[in-house]
Amino acid sequence: MPVTMHDVAQRAGVSVKTVSNVVNGYPHIRDSTRHRVEEAIDHLGYRMNVSARNLRIRRTGMITLNVPELSLPYFAELADSVIRAADKRGWTVLIEQTGAERARELEVLAGGRRHLTDGVLFSPLALGPDDLGRFDVDFPLVVLGERVFGAPADHVTMNNVEAAQAATAHLIAAGRRRIAVVGAHPGEVIGSAALRLTGYERALADAGIPLDPALVGEAGLWHRATGAETMGRLLDSGVEIDAVFALNDAMALGALHALHARRIDVPGDVALIGFDDVDDVRYSVPTISSVDPGRDDIARTAVELLVGRITGSEEPFRRIVPGTRIVGRDSTGDTQGDGEQVVAVLPGRVEDIEVSPLAGR
Repeated sequence: MPVTMHDVAQRAGVSVKTVSNVVNGYPHIRDSTRHRVEEAIDHLGYRMNVSARNLRIRRTGMITLNVPELSLPYFAELADSVIRAADKRGWTVLIEQTGAERARELEVLAGGRRHLTDGVLFSPLALGPDDLGRFDVDFPLVVLGERVFGAPADHVTMNNVEAAQAATAHLIAAGRRRIAVVGAHPGEVIGSAALRLTGYERALADAGIPLDPALVGEAGLWHRATGAETMGRLLDSGVEIDAVFALNDAMALGALHALHARRIDVPGDVALIGFDDVDDVRYSVPTISSVDPGRDDIARTAVELLVGRITGSEEPFRRIVPGTRIVGRDSTGDTQGDGEQVVAVLPGRVEDIEVSPLAGR
């Protein structure tokens, strides 16, 4: 016999109404209760009748995830996490790729395909602070990433500055003093590159290490190829380097390739740490240490916020930053072989969003 909502309620020790609230994304539920219900759903293999629900409440039962490019491992894995988080609540995810093109990102906010889904998770890359007014939309929206702050929407982002600071401090604690950066964006004020570079600079300052501009390697798009190219330029410049902080894992993999090509021992001669903790870094040789920004928590939180807005939540907009871990592996000498260890943990936080006046234009 098929598993019913009543079966889930019995196992979780809650009412059928509470189970219904969880699977429909109702926001005002204690975390402990939500977790019990989700455990019961997973254990019993419950699947709600999505078609019947959507006909009853006149919704599509779908949400959209808009990301810059799925060729980047982080966004591919984020999409996977979003799909799994949405599926637990009976929602389907439509994925669209903007290519980090301004015109296509503006189309997302224009709502031209609004009739296809009930709400949007949006990770902009081409848009920025000057575009805040465009985020004042008439459909449920949750913003992801680090390009736009102060928009009239819930926002799920990363602990970029503090995480980058902790990653750099980990290299310093291992005795490294000539720490190069791979992936800087000159002139950027808001964005992942600017925030992570700020964290790097703070760690150096805390340790009394002067900032050497020659160690800051610029890159365009954060791909493996640009990581290899930037690492190669730094090495060819003759600047002394004993560690590398790559601003994402794709570039860390590229940097590792460039170091191997020059027969530079990692971590003996040069230690290496990345950012994003994508699956690939567990299978490189050596395995690469990285910042785990809480991707599954980002996806789960974003889906919960969006479904809450779809189902009528009128709570103040919130910015949520999940907890972050610094994961040590072979590339920083923290492990031997295929192991890993968490070398630092940064707590998450929840903030009320102060909507910028520009956002109401």
